[in-house]
Amino acid sequence: MRVYLLIMLFFSGISFAQNSITGSVTDANRQAIPGANIVVVGSSTGASTDFDGTFKLNVSTKPPFTIKVTAVGFEAKTINVTSLNQKIEVMLKEEETKLNEIVVSASRTPERVLESPVTIERMGIQDIKKTASPSFYDGLENLKEVQMNTSSMSFKSINTRGFATVANTRFMQLVDGMDNSSPLLNFVLGNLIGVSEIDVQSVELLPGASSALYGANAFNGILFMNSKSPFNYQGVSAYFKYGMTSQDAAGVNNYYDFGVRFSHAFNKYFAAKANFTYMEATDWYATNYNDKTIAGIDRSNINYDGINVYGDEVSTNIKGVGQSLAALGLLPAAAVNLLPNTNVSRTGYNEIDLTNNKAGNTKIDFSLHGRPFGDDRLEIIWQSKFGTGNAVYQGANRYYLNDFFMQQHKIEFKGRNFFLRGYTTSEDGGHSYDMVFTGINVNRKWKDDKTWFGQYAGAYAQATLGGMTPENAHAAARATADTGRFLPGTSAFKNAFNQVIADESVLTGSKLVDNSRIYHSDLNYNFKDLIKVVEIQVGGSYRLYELNSHGRIYTDADGPINYSEYGAYTQVMKKFLDERLKFTGSIRYDKSKNFDGNLSPRVSLVYSGGEKKNHNFRGSFQTGFRNPSTQDQYIGFNVGNAVLLGSAPDNLLRFTETLNVATAQGQMFAGGPTVIMNGQNAYGNSYTASSVGAFSALAGSNPIAASALLRKTNVDYVKPEEVKAFELGYRSFINDVSIDLNAYYNIYNHFIGNLNVVAPYYGTAQDSPNPLLGPANPGVQTLHALQNGNYRAYQLYTNTDVEIKSFGFGVGLSKKIIADYELGVNYNYAQFDFDQAKDPSFEAGFNTPKHRVKVSVGNEKLFENFGFNVSGRWNSEYKWESTFADGIIKSATVIDAQINYALPKLKSVVKLGAANIGGKEYAQVLGAGLIGQQYFASWTINP
Repeated sequence: MRVYLLIMLFFSGISFAQNSITGSVTDANRQAIPGANIVVVGSSTGASTDFDGTFKLNVSTKPPFTIKVTAVGFEAKTINVTSLNQKIEVMLKEEETKLNEIVVSASRTPERVLESPVTIERMGIQDIKKTASPSFYDGLENLKEVQMNTSSMSFKSINTRGFATVANTRFMQLVDGMDNSSPLLNFVLGNLIGVSEIDVQSVELLPGASSALYGANAFNGILFMNSKSPFNYQGVSAYFKYGMTSQDAAGVNNYYDFGVRFSHAFNKYFAAKANFTYMEATDWYATNYNDKTIAGIDRSNINYDGINVYGDEVSTNIKGVGQSLAALGLLPAAAVNLLPNTNVSRTGYNEIDLTNNKAGNTKIDFSLHGRPFGDDRLEIIWQSKFGTGNAVYQGANRYYLNDFFMQQHKIEFKGRNFFLRGYTTSEDGGHSYDMVFTGINVNRKWKDDKTWFGQYAGAYAQATLGGMTPENAHAAARATADTGRFLPGTSAFKNAFNQVIADESVLTGSKLVDNSRIYHSDLNYNFKDLIKVVEIQVGGSYRLYELNSHGRIYTDADGPINYSEYGAYTQVMKKFLDERLKFTGSIRYDKSKNFDGNLSPRVSLVYSGGEKKNHNFRGSFQTGFRNPSTQDQYIGFNVGNAVLLGSAPDNLLRFTETLNVATAQGQMFAGGPTVIMNGQNAYGNSYTASSVGAFSALAGSNPIAASALLRKTNVDYVKPEEVKAFELGYRSFINDVSIDLNAYYNIYNHFIGNLNVVAPYYGTAQDSPNPLLGPANPGVQTLHALQNGNYRAYQLYTNTDVEIKSFGFGVGLSKKIIADYELGVNYNYAQFDFDQAKDPSFEAGFNTPKHRVKVSVGNEKLFENFGFNVSGRWNSEYKWESTFADGIIKSATVIDAQINYALPKLKSVVKLGAANIGGKEYAQVLGAGLIGQQYFASWTINP
C-alpha cells in the first residue's frame, strides 16, 4: 500500500501550467450526448462529456488547435479552437450504420467493423445502456452466434459455434487483456471477476477460431471486455437495482444489484479509478428428478439415480451383499437365493436440501495509470481485481461454489504501437463443496454403506419369506434400511451436513480445496510507424500453471504441479487495388510442456466494393490447435460413481486407490480382500462402459451372448486437437439496412472428449471373453468381477479418431424504421456431423440449437428523455451431452423488455425491466435449475 501512496504522491506532484476549455455535445434533437470523447488532434490529451453532455478539457498548449469529438453511434466532428474563451457547442450527426465502429480484436490493430477479416460482434456503451436484460453480461446472449449455458444465476458460460458445456475450455474471455479463466480448471467463470457494467468501455466477440493470434485456448471463440480509462471517464458513477425473481420451485424472491465507480485524473500524468459491485439473489432451484440414465424411471425404482438427487449414486448388487453376509454367517445360505441379482441404490437427498440456494457476487477492482510523457506514447498501469461469490458449477457433479475467491494483479506498459503485460491469477475454493459427495457422506454419517445394504438384504429376504411380492419386499427393505435417516431440517441433519462440507476427504467429506495460480506474460509490437509498405506485428506469450488442490481434485497431494506453455506469432497486413483489397496473414507457434509444438496459420482477404467501398466481402482460412487442458492431463477426481482421470503419463501412477473386494471368490482372484487400482488399470485394463452396459442387460439370461458384447478399451493418451476453419462473410449498408452475413465450415481432428470405461479389480480385459474357459482364465475372471460389483468406473480424457465437422451460417439485419425506431433481426443455423457408429462410446457434446432467431426493437427517443427496448429470442430443441447427464433441452421463447427515463437535472436514468416476460420456464443446462422470470427497477447516476 505504501508503494501505491508513493506513486500517487509522485505523479500528483508533477504539474505544469495548464489551460482549460469547456463546451457541450448534443445530437440533432439538442439532446445531450454523455460519454462523448474530446481529443486534441495530434496528441492524447482528452476528456469526455458527463451526463448532461458538458465537458472540461485541460490543455497544455495555447490556441489555435483542433479538437476531434467522437461518440459511438455518431459521426465524428472536428472543431477549430481559436480562443480559450470560445463557446464550444458541438452537434453530432447520428451515424446511419454501426459498420463504421472501430474494433481492435480481430487483427490486434484498430479497424472498422466493416473491414474486419473475420466475423465480429460488438457491444458498446450505448448498447449496454439500452439492453433489456438484467445485466450487460446477460445481454450478450442477444448478440448473433451467442448461446448461453446457465448453470446458476451468477454463473453463465458463453457458447459460440458449439462443443461447449458449462466448462467451456474452448472459449477465452479477456478483461483488459487478462484471461479470466480458472487456474485450476481452465474455463471462464462468467462475470464473477469480470467488469462492472458502469465501467465497460466496449465488448468485442470473435465467435470463431482465433488461435492464430490469441493462442491455443481461443479455439472456438474469444470475448474481450475493455474497461473505461480514468483519463477519459472521470467522476463518480453508481447504480442500484432492486427486483424480484419468480420460479415455480423457488417462489418469488428478492434480487439486489449495486455498483459504484470512482475515477479521477489528477493531471495529464496520473489517473486512478476504483469499482465496487455487489449482487445477491436466490438461485434458480434445480429440481429435475428424472433418472440420469434411464428415461421414465422415478424414485419408485430400486436403483434410482436422480439428476438433482445426491447420495443415491451409491449402488451395489444386492445378491452379492447376501453372499457376503452368508459367508460371515449373518444370513442363512438358503436366503441368498431369495435375493434378486440386481443393483439397489441408497436413498438420496434433493439438491435444494444440500445448499442454501443463494447466488451472489462481490467484485472490487482498482487501477493506477501513469503517463510519464503526459500522452499515450507510454502508459504504465497497475490493476488489481478481486471477486468472490456463491454459484453452482456443473461438471461431472454439481458443485456449490461457496465464498469462492479469485484475484488478479497486472502490471502493463503500453504505447501507441506496443504493449507488454504480466499478470497473475490466483483462486481459493473458500467453503465450496461437491453436492454429490455431500449427499453420499451425510448418508454415511447416520449409517455406513455395509450396514445399510446388509439391513436391506436381510429385510428383503424376510419379507419374501413372509409372502410379500418383490415390489412390496423392496419397499419394506428400504424402509428398514432407512431407519434412523437424518431428515432435512432437523438438527441431526444440519450437524452432519456441516461436518461433511468442512471435511476434505472424499471418504467422509465433500469440501473442495483449491489454491492454484497462473503466471502469465505477453507482448505485442506493431512496426507500422517504422515500416510503411506493409503493417507487421510480432508478439508472444508465456504461461506457468501452479496446480494446487492438495490432492482433492488433481493428483497433487505431494505438492503443487507446475505446467508451462509458450507461444509466438507474427502478422502481416497490406492493402492493394486502391485500398479496396486487404490481405491479412498471420502464423503462431505454441508449445506446451507435454506436447510437441504446433503452428496455427491464418490468411484472410477483405474486398471493399462499390463507389463508397461499402460492400465488403471477406474470406478466411485458418488452422488452429488446442492443447489439452491441465484438467485433461492432471485431474484425479473421485466423483462417486466414477473417477475423472487425466492422461499425463506421470499422472497415471500418482493416482491410486485401495478398494475392497466383494465375495470370497473375488478375493481369491484378487489375492486378498483389497486391491490397489491406479491410472494404468483405467487406460490399459478396462472395458468400454457402453459394452459393459450391454453385457449387464443380457448377462442374467444369456451369459455367453452377453460376454461376446464386451470390448476392451483401446485408447491413447490425450493429445492436441486440430481444427481447419473456413469462413465467408459479407457486410454492407443498402437502402438504410445494415447487413451482416457469414458462413463457416470447421473440420476437427483428434477432437478431445471423454470416454467412460470400467476396470475390473482382477483378470485381464479382452474382447468377447469366453465364459466356458473356466475360472482360471483371466478373461473369465473379469466377467466375475463385472457381475459382482468388483470394478471401478473411470472417465478418461482422450481423442476420437473420427473426424468431426461443424457448419453454419448467420444473417444479421438492422434498420431504422419509423422515426427513431430501430429494428434488428438475426438468425443462426448450426449443425455438426459425427459418425457415432465409428466411435460409439465417444460424446461430442455439441450442445447447440440448430436454429436460433433473435429480434429487437427500440427507440431511445420515443419522446423527451424517454426510451424503451424489447428483445426476443427463440431456439429449437437440442441434445445435451455432458459428463453429468445427457438428454434433450426443449425449445424456448424468451422476451425481455425495458423502459427508461432520463432525469438530466439529477444526472440519472431510471429503468424498469423484465426478463422472460410471461414466458415458460426454460433450461439451458440439463441438471441446472429452470430459468424463470426477473423483474427489476434500476437507478443509475452518471451512466
